[in-house]
Formats: sequence, C-alpha cells, structure tokens
Amino acid sequence: MESEITPPPKTDSSLQLPTRSETINYLALGDSYTIGQSVCETCRFPEQLKKALKNINLQNNFSLDIIAQTGWTTSNLISAIENKNPSAKYDLVTLLIGVNNQYQGVNFSVYEKGFPELVTKAISLAKGDKTKLIVVSIPDYAYTPFGQSYGDPTFISTEIDRYNAFAKSYCEANSITFINITDITRQGLNTTSLVASDGLHPSTDAYALFVQRLLPKAVAVLQN
Repeated sequence: MESEITPPPKTDSSLQLPTRSETINYLALGDSYTIGQSVCETCRFPEQLKKALKNINLQNNFSLDIIAQTGWTTSNLISAIENKNPSAKYDLVTLLIGVNNQYQGVNFSVYEKGFPELVTKAISLAKGDKTKLIVVSIPDYAYTPFGQSYGDPTFISTEIDRYNAFAKSYCEANSITFINITDITRQGLNTTSLVASDGLHPSTDAYALFVQRLLPKAVAVLQN
C-alpha cells in the first residue's frame, strides 16, 4: 500500500542567511542522484536545496552549476571536471558519487583512490576552503523495485555500506562535512512515494527529505 506523500521540506525559521550583494555560487557534483534521473529538473535535490536557501533570504541570488550524469563512476566524474575545468568560484559544493562503481562491479580500490581525489578537486573549486564542501552518502538502491529484482539485495546493501563507511571515515579524518541520507532511501519499499516512477531512483519527495538534512549544514557554510 502506498504511503502518504511526503510534505515539502519546511524551512526552519531559526535558519538565517546574511544578505550578499554578489551571487552565491553552488556546484553539485555527482551522478544520477545529483542530476535527478526520472524527476523534473527543479525536483532534483540541488535545485530543491537552492530554492530552500533562497527562501531563507529572498534578497540573495543563487547560481547552480551541476556536473553530473547518470551512470558516472568516480573516474567519469574526475574526467568530466578536468574537461570542463570550472573556475574556483564556488561558495558551496556538494559531492555524491560511488553508486556506479558498485553497480558496475568496479574494483573497490578505484573508489579508494578516486574519492579522495574528487574531494581534493571539490575543495579546490570551493575557493580552496574545505568547510564549503558537503559530501552526501550514497543511496541504497536495494530498497527499490529494481533493486529487489536485480541480484542479491542484501549484497547490494552490504556493498553500499562499505562505500559509505570509507567516505565517512575519510571525511571525518579530514574534517569534512558528511551527511547521511542512506537511511531515507532504505524506506523505499515501505514508503513507495520515496521511489521515482522508474522504480530505481529517489523521488521528488525523497530529495525533499535529503534537503531537510542538507539545509542546516548549507546555511552554516554560507554564514561563514
């Protein structure tokens, strides 16, 4: 039975942002979970986060750039950043990557090398300030209709845990903000409204729940 639709994220009235004369630049790095496969363009989490930040202080202007594509591994994202060569102008950067390394059966050592490299690249794009970077955990696609019919769901979850444990440990060791949203996606079988129409990716509602967790951290970044 389908659960009730998740309400849109509420903006915490205690969250405040100073008014800036210059545009606030946000860069989102990732894969299908960042580009928002199977949801509308304004429904993906970076767009929802930008809107939530804007709503805190309507005087501010935000610019969002996304470097992400469905199917990208850490190696693909590294190549894309090198090819685009964006300027180091960003006030906020989010990084969510790794599911395709797992899904495509890439050796885990590739992630162990590639993830730290991407963190370094992300920090350099955030004006060299690691406090401007937020790393987001990898969703668990085992808790979707697709994941239930693809291979062994328990194995998928164990692998996702391994990737997230490495990322979290690396972030903690280097004083980088890490936000866990994996548990939200693990409600996907019981709360079907959290899964997009393709039966695999997070829905608009799921991304709204991501933003509830990301927003206070993003505000803290932009207050500095």
